[in-house]
Amino acid sequence: MSENHALFHGAWCPSITPFDDQGNIDFAALQQHLQRLENAGTHVVLLMGSIGEFTALTLDERLTLIREARKLTPLPMVANISTTCVDDMLHLADEARDCGYQAVMILPHYYFQQTPSQLLAYYRQLGQRLQGKWFAYNFPARTGCDLDATLVAQLAAEFPDFVGVKDTVDCLSHTRAIIQSVVPVRQDFVVLSGYDEYLIPNLLAGGAGVISGLNNICPELFVQAIEAWKGNNLAQLNHIQREISRLSGIYAIGNDFVTTIKTAVAHKFQYSGIKSRSFAGELTLQESLLIDDMFDIK
Repeated sequence: MSENHALFHGAWCPSITPFDDQGNIDFAALQQHLQRLENAGTHVVLLMGSIGEFTALTLDERLTLIREARKLTPLPMVANISTTCVDDMLHLADEARDCGYQAVMILPHYYFQQTPSQLLAYYRQLGQRLQGKWFAYNFPARTGCDLDATLVAQLAAEFPDFVGVKDTVDCLSHTRAIIQSVVPVRQDFVVLSGYDEYLIPNLLAGGAGVISGLNNICPELFVQAIEAWKGNNLAQLNHIQREISRLSGIYAIGNDFVTTIKTAVAHKFQYSGIKSRSFAGELTLQESLLIDDMFDIK
């Protein structure tokens, strides 16, 4: 296994960002959350991903979060530095590097729908200016553009520090095409799925793992999947796939999945609240009961 695969392979948690009752980042709750992830055997923590509500954080909050979160866990950490301002991204990247993060992650520009030539120019500029390892974050449903297999392979060939991609596309063939396109170029390139249910299919296709929201609630399940994969335990993989599929029903509950995930964490573990910066996200009593039943919360 290459150094990149050894470091970045497996079950990643895109961590929630807990807020207190006044709406400030709750670092005490974050510490308990990261401790839970560490105890579960989580392989990597992604800070300020979509579930981490990066779009709702000020630049100062993001810089503070990068600094403080790194002190709270020995787990490998990757910081999502995406924003619409390149200079701000580079500032965040420098802070993450100085604080000891293993890599950063970057979305395409998420206001203008970038053409393939624009995407290539954008990531080339970042690749030339970033210091340290970086991932691309492909989320066409949010950005209106797609990092396809040809583009990813071209960037992987040009930039050794471009170490992987999170492919949040609800279509395994898209992720599989990226995997197959990069293999002839880079044996150390990491392809991760952004959907919980695609962890095992991603591994079967030659990918490296998953970055998915359920890892905030039941990270043990995803760690067990990686161990079962390594042990060639087909029966356990079958059981885990069915359980992940069942629990993925959480994404159909409520108005936004961030508050829904936070509600499940709050109900099951009590160290953090349900507050998010989404609008009208709070669950109804009936929706909350569905969450409790799904995760066997008494």
